[in-house]
Amino acid sequence: MDESLRELYQEIILEHNRNPRNFGALEGADFTASGHNPLCGDQVTVYLKMDGDYIKDIRFVGQGCAISKASASLMTTSLKGKTRGEAEAIFEAFHKMVTSDEDLDEQTMEKLGKLAVFAGVREFPTRVKCASLAWHTLRAALHQSNEIVRTE
Repeated sequence: MDESLRELYQEIILEHNRNPRNFGALEGADFTASGHNPLCGDQVTVYLKMDGDYIKDIRFVGQGCAISKASASLMTTSLKGKTRGEAEAIFEAFHKMVTSDEDLDEQTMEKLGKLAVFAGVREFPTRVKCASLAWHTLRAALHQSNEIVRTE
């Protein structure tokens, strides 16, 4: 990865860690789920308010490393207004991006938008769980699971 691009990605992650978007509990949420990574202590709760099949509002609370908090922040901004199906497709693309040795095609990367800042995480296997915790928690909320998600 180009050094200037890596620096830009780091700046975006740090900005979303310092000033997370959609941070705070969501009163009247239709679905919630909590996630915890016991290896590093990251914790997140995702709140969803649905309008039929659309994510009308999405918020999170949590604590953890910069990657974990930035991932939750960028996830919420990218999914607001999307359908369940679109959210699932973005989850799959994001998960593949951070876990696979295979590069994603240009169209998929465009669909991920700013979420592409996490592409380099796959080079650091211990950080993959930090980046994906909020996403697995989102999936539990979308599937109305009351279980606590653990990424070990």
